Amino acid sequence: MLFGGGLINYMDRSALSIAAPLMMRDLHLDTVQLGFIFSSFFAGYALFNFVGGYASDVFGPKRVFTVAMTLWSVFCGLTAAAVGFTSLFVVRVLFGFGEGPFSAAANKMVSNWFPRREIASAIGVANAGTPLGGALAGPVAGWIAFTYGWRASFIVLGLIGLVWTSLWVAIAVERPDVHPRLTEAERAEIESDREQQQQHRKLPLTFYLRQSAILVTGFAFFGYATILYFFLSWFPIYLTAAQHLSITSMSFVNVIPWLFGSLGLCLSGLVCDFLFRETGDALFARKLVLVACLIVAGISVAMTAFVTGVVSAVSLMAIAVFFTYLSGTAYWAIIQDTVQGENVGGASGFVHFIANCAGIIGPAATGFIVHSTGAFTGAFLLAGGVAILASVLVAKFVKPIVGIPDVESIMS
Repeated sequence: MLFGGGLINYMDRSALSIAAPLMMRDLHLDTVQLGFIFSSFFAGYALFNFVGGYASDVFGPKRVFTVAMTLWSVFCGLTAAAVGFTSLFVVRVLFGFGEGPFSAAANKMVSNWFPRREIASAIGVANAGTPLGGALAGPVAGWIAFTYGWRASFIVLGLIGLVWTSLWVAIAVERPDVHPRLTEAERAEIESDREQQQQHRKLPLTFYLRQSAILVTGFAFFGYATILYFFLSWFPIYLTAAQHLSITSMSFVNVIPWLFGSLGLCLSGLVCDFLFRETGDALFARKLVLVACLIVAGISVAMTAFVTGVVSAVSLMAIAVFFTYLSGTAYWAIIQDTVQGENVGGASGFVHFIANCAGIIGPAATGFIVHSTGAFTGAFLLAGGVAILASVLVAKFVKPIVGIPDVESIMS
């Protein structure tokens, strides 16, 4: 269900970039306005990353998912009612509110249901639907938009989300201890290696939010998101404006990097857990994957600025998206390795909030760069440079949290 929810999540949010050429003409938008429209989603999304993560700790991820998916599906459909810049801006902000809790709530649900030794693999599989959703957005939303108009594509996608929500309510169970058909042996398997990872003192969420390991992981996730959201929002426009592809051709060419990304995310958790088993050091294994992959992704994006052909550009972006997503499990796994279970949702939401500030800044900055220079060169260099810087900071500053004080001294 999490895999399917992630697929719908990214198909819904990617649909705007696929339909953007048609919407720009119909709603009379320029590149600067389109940049603000892309960023408007993340204004709502980033805020509710943290709100949704914290709510998952308090109310449980099943309830949070139910409310979030319902809201984002409704506002995805209401995108079809936009008549200009202002109405589209408002709908996208509200759409972002709905999608915001998804990843932090998913991390909380995985934390509830999997033993520690399998956490990274489970996160990778659960999240692997997101790039696949981005891949399907091209042929699905693109075909509907081209055949029946861009408004129809958002209505159809909204209805798909509501179908998922009804299945989620019927099927999902919050925790293993309340599952009516789970055996004692199955519960014991899930809980088998949790005690050695847990601190005996319960600490407030604010303690973790001040730790360098969490803050720098958040900035690294910002670098990851800078690449991802440039690709998600502006790369389809780049293919039509700079590489002169038709909307139909772009819709299918844009699938290629997304498919590489889905493969990368599926492998990400497996690689993290394999290195954990080989080294015996969970945090080192996550850092190694994160740093190596984010550097390769940053270099690949930066190199795309200097190529001219479609094949070269798409190939480099496919490499960038593959290695970006190959690092994708490491961020969530670092949180699982350093934060107590009762604070995983809140810490995940906080880190995801930092990451998605890239969605507010990046698309708008790209719109200004393209508008002022008439080219995408600076945007590619910016996305690649931020990712490389973030990987260097992770290598230096992400370390185990040591010297945990008493709760009384933290609160005072």
